[in-house]
Amino acid sequence: MASLKLPEVVPSPTHDSERLRKAVQGFGTDEKAIIMVLGHRNAQQRKEIRETYQQLYNESLIDRLHSELSGDFRKAVILWTYDPPERHARVAKDALKARWQRIKQLQVVVEIACASTPNHLVAVRQAYCSLFDCSLEEDIIASVAPPLRKLLVGLVSAYRYDKVAVNLEVAKAEASKLQEAINSKQLDHDHIVWILGTRNLFQLQETFACYKQLYGNTLEQDIKKCGNGDLESLLNVAILCTESPEKHFAKVVRDSILGLGTDEDSLSRAIVTRAEIDMLKVRFEYANMYKGSLDDDVIGDTSGDYRDFLMTLLGKGPKGEW
Repeated sequence: MASLKLPEVVPSPTHDSERLRKAVQGFGTDEKAIIMVLGHRNAQQRKEIRETYQQLYNESLIDRLHSELSGDFRKAVILWTYDPPERHARVAKDALKARWQRIKQLQVVVEIACASTPNHLVAVRQAYCSLFDCSLEEDIIASVAPPLRKLLVGLVSAYRYDKVAVNLEVAKAEASKLQEAINSKQLDHDHIVWILGTRNLFQLQETFACYKQLYGNTLEQDIKKCGNGDLESLLNVAILCTESPEKHFAKVVRDSILGLGTDEDSLSRAIVTRAEIDMLKVRFEYANMYKGSLDDDVIGDTSGDYRDFLMTLLGKGPKGEW
């Protein structure tokens, strides 16, 4: 359930390219026009605009936006304008090369692996190879220490069956294997990595349900009993992204605006990556989890063109000529 709103009649890529060209030429930049065009186009339409803009003006739209815009607004607009697989490939690269808040960045890689469709994840890996001349798996191995490396490689290498296919006996057996690994505090056990990294979404959800029925606690609760280290954190992100991506992204939004200052990178990533997928569900879960309005909290923590752009992706931006 996307929050992105499209015009009833979508202008041609040529018309949109001309509007964007006008917005970035002359004295000053017309940020409102950029928001009105790009903030109301889906991924395919944005791709056609990028290609048409390149053909008409012999320059990259991304490069022009980078030179004309600034700050968090620029980051968010460019992130949105990328093709979704390239966007996630670049986000993963930034996460793997980050020097600070290391585990927080590695959670982004888990998010990409576990909250994506199988075909999208494959496209992300292909884009990663094309952009950076190495595989996502190679960069994980080169930059992440065990036991986190083992889990991350297992998750990003997955190609899960994406239809409804559930075997109750397998779910019970694998719930037992998970419980044995947790009891022995072997959270990097092959059983855990293999189950989380290969089983389809519906099978995993059945396994998690069986686990609670058999052992009284959720899988996340028992993992937390093992400690509060990095591996425990990544495992629980993987489970939440598998069980309920909308709850995960509601949490990402909430965490980005809590406390002193705003984590604009996390806030932008959550809204940009889910606006075409399930942002209405994220908004609903946010209200349930935090007893407040996601829209109001975003408005209260952002300002200017950056706020207007995020609210446009949330379907609440200013109306005009789309």
